[in-house]
Amino acid sequence: MTGDSVFESIRKKSEGFFSHSHHSKDHVERVYNLAVKIGKEENADLEVLKAAALLHDVARALEDEGKVEDHSVEGAKIARKILEETGFPAHKVEEVVHCIEAHRFRNGSEAKSLEAKILQDADRLDIMGAIGIARVFARGGWSNLPIHDPSIPPKNKYDGRSLTSINHIYEKIIKAKDTMNTRAARRIAEGRHKFVEEFLDHFLKEWKGEL
Repeated sequence: MTGDSVFESIRKKSEGFFSHSHHSKDHVERVYNLAVKIGKEENADLEVLKAAALLHDVARALEDEGKVEDHSVEGAKIARKILEETGFPAHKVEEVVHCIEAHRFRNGSEAKSLEAKILQDADRLDIMGAIGIARVFARGGWSNLPIHDPSIPPKNKYDGRSLTSINHIYEKIIKAKDTMNTRAARRIAEGRHKFVEEFLDHFLKEWKGEL
């Protein structure tokens, strides 16, 4: 059994990679907690899950700043190095790497292991509900995105760049519920999805002056 000190070391080595509020170390901790919660229910390898959750977004800021093309690919490379430096079990490193490579929402990577599926679920749950909505507007403010423009309809398929924050919710957030892999995640997603639907309804009524 891998001791807590190894995961603390992984956490400390990864913290310097998180520099934007929409993908901050707080996001990582939320994903970590969700992954552990779901992993216990689904009888997954918690060592693999914990390491993968802590490291899944280490290259996200690099992608946002245009320094790498795909943070899941680059993040897997960085994660492998950190795992080797912290004494994580060598025979589980590639399992963690697969989780990170497969976690991304947009690239449609296939999660082949239970742990990879759970990391996908935990990461996608964090774009839903109250937290998810807060993250949308934090990212929108960072990129100077309009909050809403009724003349710009949402795209039918999310292509990685929404033209308004409200469109981002329609294009990505509202569709996340149907992408869950595990029973535990589907249960959590139901409540978060309902909150997003209620928010959109209230927001649009306020926008029109109906409330």
